[in-house]
Amino acid sequence: MSGPTLIAIVGPTATGKSDLALDVAEWLGAEIVGADAMQLYRGMDIGTAKVPPAARRGIAHHQIDVLDVRQDASVAAYQRCARADVSEIGARGHRAVAVGGSGLYVRALVDQIEFPPADPAVRAAWEARAAQAAPGVLHALLAERDPVAAAEIGPGNTRRIVRALEVIEVTGRPFAARLPRYVYAAPAVQLGVDGDAAAVDEAIDARVRRMLADGLIEEVEALAAAGLREGRTASRATGYAQGLAVIDGKMTRAEAGEAIALATRQLARRQRKWFRRDPRVVWIDAGLGATERAMIAIEMSRN
Repeated sequence: MSGPTLIAIVGPTATGKSDLALDVAEWLGAEIVGADAMQLYRGMDIGTAKVPPAARRGIAHHQIDVLDVRQDASVAAYQRCARADVSEIGARGHRAVAVGGSGLYVRALVDQIEFPPADPAVRAAWEARAAQAAPGVLHALLAERDPVAAAEIGPGNTRRIVRALEVIEVTGRPFAARLPRYVYAAPAVQLGVDGDAAAVDEAIDARVRRMLADGLIEEVEALAAAGLREGRTASRATGYAQGLAVIDGKMTRAEAGEAIALATRQLARRQRKWFRRDPRVVWIDAGLGATERAMIAIEMSRN
């Protein structure tokens, strides 16, 4: 088996990554490793655009349907489990094709990254402070304590600001010292899939309409009965937070659809920005011919 054992297919949502991953895995005789934080959850199918088992072409999938909605997703736990999957796939003489748009999860899998310990009490204290503070206050505090990290983390990204302040308090070291560098942990190739931004937005709008027609709100109702509200990660996921609002009478279905589409378009922009920063990603235009271009890029990586 020549060339990299891990191929990662990344990029904004609604660009056809899952279909491309299936094509590439089928061509290589590979197995697929999910890199989507929300597809880790059992039952979160429609709202995460999870490929149904019947449509997986008999290809083994890993890191999908491994968590209950009550559980919090952890990038450190994902790193351990996904890397173990890749190692086992390699031991079987196969390649692994990772696919997803959760940027930090992709990097946790492919790059040299160590995750600092967490302290739930410290994090809860910072989260409480963030809830009470005026916008920008915690980011300004982070800028005082770790200007390099503050430059990397936008002032609107409260979750990462809280995490940075937690790490600084727990370890006594700058969070910036933990920021990942673009260095692969093992040979890999990343293929980025993207299209015209307006076309991607249209694809997102069509996907949201299809999700609602396919029963997204009913899926949320079933998950709510199974404890969705108890899970901090799952309950905040795009589509599921809005679905809970419909169930609670805070939104109409039409309003939820608009809110989901807007949040997903915003997510696509963040994903595009995240992956475009990585100089190693080989970009492929979404749509017709993407599979052939992906195969050419993989072949070139073997040389």
